[in-house]
Amino acid sequence: MTISHHPPEDLLARFAIGKLDEAEHLVVSVHVDQCANCRQIIRAIEQLAGTTIEAAEPMPMSADAFDSVLAHALERPRPDLSRRALAPIDPEDASLPEIIRHHRIGKRRLIAPGVSLRPIQLSGPSQSRAFLLQSAPGTRMIEHTHTGTEFTCVLKGSFSHEGGNYGPGDFDFGDDSVDHRPIVGGAGPCLCVVAMTGDLRLNGFLGRIISPFVRL
Repeated sequence: MTISHHPPEDLLARFAIGKLDEAEHLVVSVHVDQCANCRQIIRAIEQLAGTTIEAAEPMPMSADAFDSVLAHALERPRPDLSRRALAPIDPEDASLPEIIRHHRIGKRRLIAPGVSLRPIQLSGPSQSRAFLLQSAPGTRMIEHTHTGTEFTCVLKGSFSHEGGNYGPGDFDFGDDSVDHRPIVGGAGPCLCVVAMTGDLRLNGFLGRIISPFVRL
C-alpha cells in the first residue's frame, strides 16, 4: 500500500504531544498506524521534546505533589475498553482498524443519495465529532468548504478532488480555506473515518437550497 497524503507536520506535532481532542486523535492514529513516514516524524518530535525537558531547570515541588497527581488520576473515569473488545463484533465492522473497533459505532443513516454516515461514540466531551462516511462508487459531492476543520483518513476505496487522488491510508485535511468537490472512484465504495468541527458550507445555488438538510 502506497500512502501519498499525510497530516501537516504541525498537526503531527500536536498529535505527538497530546494536543488533539479525542475525535481528531482517532483519525490521525488510523493514518499513523499505517504510515512509517509519519511514525518516524513523531519519534523525532518526541525525542526533541524529551531533550528539551532534560535541559530545563528543575522546578521545586511540594512534598505532597506526587500524591496529589496520583489522587487526581484515580478520580478520572476510564473507558472500559476490555468490555468493548470482548463484545461481539458486527461482521460489517470486522475489517475496521482495531482503534475504531474499541468505540461503539452507531446505526447507519442516509445523508445524501449514495452517501451514508455512522457516528462513532467517544469516551467523553470532544470539540469535534467522529464518524464513518461511506459513499457509493462514482458519487460526486457538491462543491463545499467548512466552517471548521475536517480530518479524513481513507479506510477503503478512493476519492479525488483538486488536491489529488486519495486511497487507503491517505489523510486529507480541510478547513474554511479549502473549496473542493470530492468524486468517489468507480472501483467500489469509499469508506472513510472523519473528525469534524463546525459544518459543511455547500457552494452554489443548489448547495444553498439543500444545506439545511445535510448534517454531518
